[in-house]
Amino acid sequence: MATVNPIQPQGVTMIESMIVLFVLSIVIGTTLPSFQSLRQRADLAGVAAQLETDVQFARGQARAMNHPVRLTLRETDGGTCYMVHTGASADCSCGIAQQPAACGGESELLRAVTLDPKGGVQVRSASKSVAFDPLKGTVTPTATLRVEARDGRAIHQVVNLLGRVRSCSPQGRSAGDLAC
Repeated sequence: MATVNPIQPQGVTMIESMIVLFVLSIVIGTTLPSFQSLRQRADLAGVAAQLETDVQFARGQARAMNHPVRLTLRETDGGTCYMVHTGASADCSCGIAQQPAACGGESELLRAVTLDPKGGVQVRSASKSVAFDPLKGTVTPTATLRVEARDGRAIHQVVNLLGRVRSCSPQGRSAGDLAC
């Protein structure tokens, strides 16, 4: 006949629970930077795709309206915004804070995108405004629009004379783009 010890402990001890929590915290701590990096890469690719779409939108609107259309970039307080509009580049502004994008005079705002200064992605360019000519089908000046992430990765949107966009990455292959 078997004897049963009524005082035999059952369940998990406090030390075992602490060891499991310690191991879980190490695993979570090592994977969290990977998730942040993955999110920043997705944000970079998303903003670059939106910018490419908006360049094509500006080109198409110029032809459809039979009127010059501009893509104008503004940098304020660490953030950036860009607008697709008619008229002179000085006629339109977009605010980084709570100010909505707007155009004055006879200029018309067609689209505006604001990138938060606290966000991980910004758009930069030496050319602050490019104009799409509906008659010649050209863009003046040609430009390289740089979509840059905080961690140094970037995707360049190179706009050629005909307004076509080519994406490339200065770091080599990033988000499916060719090296610049």
